[in-house]
Amino acid sequence: MSENEKYYAPLLTVKDYTEEELRQKWQYEYCRQTIFTHDGIRVFFYDNNFDHAFYESSVRNQSKSKKKSKDIISHRRLARMLWIKKVLADPTAEMRVGYDSATKSYSNSKRVSIVKGDYVVVIQIYAENKAKFITAYVADNSIDKIKKSPEWGK
Repeated sequence: MSENEKYYAPLLTVKDYTEEELRQKWQYEYCRQTIFTHDGIRVFFYDNNFDHAFYESSVRNQSKSKKKSKDIISHRRLARMLWIKKVLADPTAEMRVGYDSATKSYSNSKRVSIVKGDYVVVIQIYAENKAKFITAYVADNSIDKIKKSPEWGK
Protein backbone atom coordinates (compact mmCIF):
# COMPACT_ATOMS: atom_id res chain seq x y z
CA MET A 1 0.00 0.00 0.00
CA SER A 2 1.49 3.34 -1.02
CA GLU A 3 1.67 6.29 1.35
CA ASN A 4 -1.18 8.05 -0.46
CA GLU A 5 -3.42 4.97 -0.27
CA LYS A 6 -2.99 4.48 3.48
CA TYR A 7 -6.31 4.57 5.30
CA TYR A 8 -6.66 6.89 8.30
CA ALA A 9 -10.38 7.33 8.91
CA PRO A 10 -13.39 8.15 6.78
CA LEU A 11 -13.84 11.80 5.92
CA LEU A 12 -16.57 13.37 7.99
CA THR A 13 -19.58 14.56 6.03
CA VAL A 14 -19.48 18.00 7.60
CA LYS A 15 -22.89 19.09 6.30
CA ASP A 16 -24.46 16.35 8.45
CA TYR A 17 -23.35 18.12 11.66
CA THR A 18 -24.03 21.46 13.28
CA GLU A 19 -21.01 23.44 14.42
CA GLU A 20 -21.93 22.64 18.02
CA GLU A 21 -21.99 18.90 17.23
CA LEU A 22 -18.57 19.18 15.58
CA ARG A 23 -17.22 20.97 18.64
CA GLN A 24 -18.65 18.19 20.84
CA LYS A 25 -17.02 15.57 18.60
CA TRP A 26 -13.70 17.44 18.96
CA GLN A 27 -14.05 17.48 22.75
CA TYR A 28 -14.93 13.79 22.90
CA GLU A 29 -12.40 12.50 20.36
CA TYR A 30 -9.48 14.67 21.48
CA CYS A 31 -9.88 16.82 24.59
CA ARG A 32 -11.20 13.97 26.75
CA GLN A 33 -8.86 11.26 25.43
CA THR A 34 -5.27 10.33 26.19
CA ILE A 35 -3.45 10.47 22.87
CA PHE A 36 0.17 9.55 22.16
CA THR A 37 2.39 9.87 19.14
CA HIS A 38 4.00 6.73 17.72
CA ASP A 39 7.17 7.55 19.69
CA GLY A 40 5.54 8.05 23.08
CA ILE A 41 4.86 11.79 23.26
CA ARG A 42 1.57 12.55 24.98
CA VAL A 43 -0.32 15.19 23.03
CA PHE A 44 -2.78 17.42 24.84
CA PHE A 45 -5.78 18.90 23.04
CA TYR A 46 -7.89 21.82 24.22
CA ASP A 47 -11.33 23.20 23.38
CA ASN A 48 -9.82 26.41 22.00
CA ASN A 49 -7.73 24.43 19.47
CA PHE A 50 -10.94 23.93 17.52
CA ASP A 51 -11.07 27.49 16.18
CA HIS A 52 -7.41 27.57 15.15
CA ALA A 53 -7.51 24.14 13.52
CA PHE A 54 -10.87 24.29 11.76
CA TYR A 55 -11.28 27.91 10.71
CA GLU A 56 -9.34 29.69 8.01
CA SER A 57 -9.01 33.24 6.80
CA SER A 58 -11.22 34.67 4.09
CA VAL A 59 -8.31 36.96 3.18
CA ARG A 60 -5.27 35.10 1.83
CA ASN A 61 -1.78 36.60 1.92
CA GLN A 62 -2.82 39.64 3.89
CA SER A 63 -0.36 42.18 5.28
CA LYS A 64 2.15 40.68 7.69
CA SER A 65 1.57 43.59 10.06
CA LYS A 66 -2.07 42.62 10.57
CA LYS A 67 -3.18 39.74 12.74
CA LYS A 68 -4.61 37.00 10.55
CA SER A 69 -8.31 36.49 10.95
CA LYS A 70 -9.83 33.02 11.09
CA ASP A 71 -13.35 33.84 10.05
CA ILE A 72 -14.56 30.96 7.85
CA ILE A 73 -15.21 27.44 9.09
CA SER A 74 -13.29 25.01 6.88
CA HIS A 75 -15.22 21.96 5.72
CA ARG A 76 -12.01 20.63 4.18
CA ARG A 77 -10.21 20.72 7.54
CA LEU A 78 -13.20 19.43 9.50
CA ALA A 79 -13.66 16.49 7.14
CA ARG A 80 -10.24 15.21 8.29
CA MET A 81 -10.80 15.77 12.02
CA LEU A 82 -10.61 12.05 12.82
CA TRP A 83 -7.30 11.72 10.96
CA ILE A 84 -5.32 13.77 13.48
CA LYS A 85 -4.80 11.08 16.13
CA LYS A 86 -4.14 8.46 13.45
CA VAL A 87 -1.46 10.65 11.86
CA LEU A 88 0.21 11.25 15.22
CA ALA A 89 0.31 7.49 15.84
CA ASP A 90 1.68 6.68 12.37
CA PRO A 91 5.41 5.79 12.46
CA THR A 92 5.55 6.05 8.66
CA ALA A 93 4.47 9.70 8.55
CA GLU A 94 7.12 12.02 7.18
CA MET A 95 8.28 14.27 10.01
CA ARG A 96 9.85 17.72 9.77
CA VAL A 97 11.04 20.37 12.20
CA GLY A 98 8.42 23.11 12.50
CA TYR A 99 8.89 26.78 11.79
CA ASP A 100 8.51 29.38 14.53
CA SER A 101 7.14 32.55 12.95
CA ALA A 102 8.00 34.60 16.07
CA THR A 103 11.72 33.85 15.79
CA LYS A 104 11.65 33.34 12.00
CA SER A 105 13.57 30.09 12.38
CA TYR A 106 13.06 26.37 12.66
CA SER A 107 12.37 25.12 16.17
CA ASN A 108 12.90 21.61 17.54
CA SER A 109 9.96 22.30 19.84
CA LYS A 110 7.61 22.06 16.85
CA ARG A 111 7.06 18.89 14.88
CA VAL A 112 5.16 18.57 11.63
CA SER A 113 3.86 15.15 10.58
CA ILE A 114 2.97 14.81 6.89
CA VAL A 115 0.80 12.11 5.32
CA LYS A 116 -0.93 11.61 1.97
CA GLY A 117 1.51 14.02 0.37
CA ASP A 118 0.16 17.25 1.86
CA TYR A 119 -1.87 16.70 5.03
CA VAL A 120 0.02 18.08 8.03
CA VAL A 121 -0.44 17.86 11.78
CA VAL A 122 1.60 20.25 13.92
CA ILE A 123 2.42 19.76 17.60
CA GLN A 124 4.52 21.81 19.99
CA ILE A 125 6.68 19.90 22.43
CA TYR A 126 6.94 21.73 25.75
CA ALA A 127 8.40 19.11 28.12
CA GLU A 128 9.90 15.66 27.89
CA ASN A 129 7.31 13.46 26.18
CA LYS A 130 4.61 16.15 26.38
CA ALA A 131 3.21 18.26 23.57
CA LYS A 132 0.18 20.30 22.69
CA PHE A 133 -1.69 20.15 19.45
CA ILE A 134 -1.30 23.27 17.31
CA THR A 135 -3.15 22.65 14.02
CA ALA A 136 -3.85 20.29 11.13
CA TYR A 137 -4.66 21.08 7.52
CA VAL A 138 -4.18 20.21 3.87
CA ALA A 139 -1.05 22.19 3.01
CA ASP A 140 -1.51 22.28 -0.74
CA ASN A 141 -0.23 25.89 -0.94
CA SER A 142 2.73 25.45 1.42
CA ILE A 143 3.74 21.79 1.27
CA ASP A 144 6.85 22.44 -0.85
CA LYS A 145 8.13 24.92 1.74
CA ILE A 146 7.29 22.55 4.62
CA LYS A 147 9.11 19.67 2.96
CA LYS A 148 12.23 21.82 2.64
CA SER A 149 12.43 22.18 6.42
CA PRO A 150 14.91 19.96 8.28
CA GLU A 151 13.95 16.35 8.84
CA TRP A 152 12.84 15.54 12.37
CA GLY A 153 15.74 13.76 13.99
CA LYS A 154 14.50 12.72 17.41
